[in-house]
Amino acid sequence: MTAIANVVVVVIGLVALVLLPRSASEERSQVRAQPPSPSPSPSAAPRKATAESARKVKANEAGLVPVIMYHRILPKRLASIDRTPAQLRKELERLARDGYVPITAAELAARKIDIPAGAHPVVLTFDDGHPSHFAVDQNGMPRNDTAVGIIYEVAAKYPNFRPTATFWVNRDPFGLRDREQQRKAVKWLLDHGFEVANHTYSHPDLRRLSDKRVSEQIVRQERLLKKIGVPASTTFALPYGSRPRKLSRAHDGTWDGTRYHFDAVFLAGAEPTVSPYAKSFPQYAIPRIQSNGKHGECRRWCTTYWLDWLDKHPGERYTSDGDPARVSVPRKLRATLSPARAKSVITY
Repeated sequence: MTAIANVVVVVIGLVALVLLPRSASEERSQVRAQPPSPSPSPSAAPRKATAESARKVKANEAGLVPVIMYHRILPKRLASIDRTPAQLRKELERLARDGYVPITAAELAARKIDIPAGAHPVVLTFDDGHPSHFAVDQNGMPRNDTAVGIIYEVAAKYPNFRPTATFWVNRDPFGLRDREQQRKAVKWLLDHGFEVANHTYSHPDLRRLSDKRVSEQIVRQERLLKKIGVPASTTFALPYGSRPRKLSRAHDGTWDGTRYHFDAVFLAGAEPTVSPYAKSFPQYAIPRIQSNGKHGECRRWCTTYWLDWLDKHPGERYTSDGDPARVSVPRKLRATLSPARAKSVITY
């Protein structure tokens, strides 16, 4: 069974509820009442791509991938980087209609992109572990005004939209200070296919710190995450997108006898990233796109601009061949791939 088939099974009951005539608030209440199941693992027996099948869907696994950066989700925005629940819902629904399928930051870095043929990967990332990202109601279900609740609501309406995201957290994940509550929150997210990873202990500007202090911030957060049930982080998001003076300290280092290593480091926002199969993939400086409109400084650097641009230039974005074991590209793009990353290539 494919990954998307698994999602269909998970959300089919939710879709039936959504199709019934009712108010928007009633719809969300019904969706929230259903216990979400884990996001699917990569399919055990994926479809084998061929040059013919790749050509048919115009596969381009050397294309651009949007990694979207979110912060607080608030009923009334207090800062330019905040989004309202309605704005988040609208953006996720647009992604779903346009054929984007969420994957985690860890899956992008590991090149584990198992999505249907013709679909496009998108990485949804949430910084700082704010309470608006994840909280549960009295029934132990994700609150419908949180990021997780909205992600599941959109997945119920669009079954091909895989409910997953990456949460980069600091010392009080999701605003929780009690360790047992933190463990429960993290367990729920990991059990349901989400990624929880390191965003430093106290969110400092790493550029202003000594090399030792940079490593201390990262190690203290890794130790906290381990205590609350998170395996070693494989990805890391730089607070403010600010790189330490010694760049390697962002992904490799030691403090107080504890060593850390990340497979990928993410910046704060700018543009889509090139494919993880590309020679030019910036493993330790992966750009993200701020979720926002096209006003002011966001005119060229935020999601509305870039999603519009990718719609107008479909040949530039990553389009899957449906086969995670192979990399399919137009023949003219073969030379852009890294032989070490793309070992089984189909050209057409």
